[in-house]
Amino acid sequence: MTSLGVIFQPWSAPERLREAALAAERAGLDEFWVWEDCFKESGIASIVAALSVTERLRVGVGILPMPLRNVALLAMEAALIERLFPGRPRFGLGHGVLDWMGQAGARVASPLTLMREYVPALRRLLAGEEVTVSGRYVNLDRVKLDWPPAAPVRILGAAEGPKTTALVGEVADGIVLTGGWSAGMVRDSVARATQARSDAGIDGPFDVAVFLMADFGDGAAERMETEFDAWRMTGERRYAAAGSVEQVAATVREVFEAGATSVLLQSRTNLDDLEGFAANAGEVARLLR
Repeated sequence: MTSLGVIFQPWSAPERLREAALAAERAGLDEFWVWEDCFKESGIASIVAALSVTERLRVGVGILPMPLRNVALLAMEAALIERLFPGRPRFGLGHGVLDWMGQAGARVASPLTLMREYVPALRRLLAGEEVTVSGRYVNLDRVKLDWPPAAPVRILGAAEGPKTTALVGEVADGIVLTGGWSAGMVRDSVARATQARSDAGIDGPFDVAVFLMADFGDGAAERMETEFDAWRMTGERRYAAAGSVEQVAATVREVFEAGATSVLLQSRTNLDDLEGFAANAGEVARLLR
């Protein structure tokens, strides 16, 4: 089963978050995602705010940088959010932008090692286990949540390079592919993560959440070229859904066919009409149903 949503980017003022989430729900979308970019808006506070003003929308946060958060603290936060809003939150974790992690005094020498230790420990804590581990970065001594979630919480890992993609396949419940991934790149990443899961003997569903840059209306393709330049994207990464609702739907369909289970439409960074963007995305969702 596939789902469509939109992203609230932290270039917009925090005061606009709740209305943007309500607009996404009114538009009939399935998901609404927030970001955590340093040093803008808290991902945890944002997901709670969006969940609290909506009733059925699944709300995701991507990407929470693991170096900034002790795994026990994130387990406490995720467990509480899931208990308050059962089945609706989604959590994406990543290495964090290395320069930002350095600014915060949290940069690690081996992000892959951190992910290999962190994600399994987090999943075990959320499953209600008592966890003791002694790793390079994750160290827990008989930690057990008093209030674990009543149902499993799926943890997604963000990946770009092949090593991280394979590792996410091994340790997480799904993968997050951020903006600038063509349908072909999505297909390759899904294949790599799926192969890693198979090699590790892991069965079960694997979520694939893709951030897809998008713009609607006349001149959308030209505006998107400017957006690509602003993000310094080159080559195959200059990939977006642009134009009429029907044209955007066709590109979204390509990404679903490449293996995405969730497509999250990402507006231009300087777009002011977030409600109109959500309404257009809702029209795309209706075309795809």
